[in-house]
Amino acid sequence: MSLTPVEIVSSLLNNPTDIEHVRSLTSTDFTYVSLNYSNPDLKKIMPWCGTSHGAESLVQTFVDVGRYWEVLGFEIKAQFGSGEHVAVFGSFTYRSTVLGKLVTSPFSIHAKVAGGRCNYMQFMEDTLATSESFKSGGCWTFQSNPNGELVVF
Repeated sequence: MSLTPVEIVSSLLNNPTDIEHVRSLTSTDFTYVSLNYSNPDLKKIMPWCGTSHGAESLVQTFVDVGRYWEVLGFEIKAQFGSGEHVAVFGSFTYRSTVLGKLVTSPFSIHAKVAGGRCNYMQFMEDTLATSESFKSGGCWTFQSNPNGELVVF
């Protein structure tokens, strides 16, 4: 009996650091998008960010997340599928290993499964919050309000 697309994605998320497990559930042309398609500045803070290819990219992301943060919680709140598409929603709580800063963020995943294998996964989170768990000094100044007001963190 073959697994449904939702079961395949769920199985990937239950054991994302075991390369043989991940290879058994992903296609040879697997694409993983973590947080954005390409952002060189963010990649300096979180090296797994951007678009990558192969089962190894998914494994390396979860290995690196475990090095950069202590994972205190990862909860799937909803997952469902329609044809080849799978959606997963939840939240996680991490503590940065260097600074000890705590962050809780919602996450969402869009995955595609064809022929019994996942060939695409996109993981999104509150990237501003997670990157701030690594902020050790300085300030950020933003000017988004058309009225001219600055926001400084």
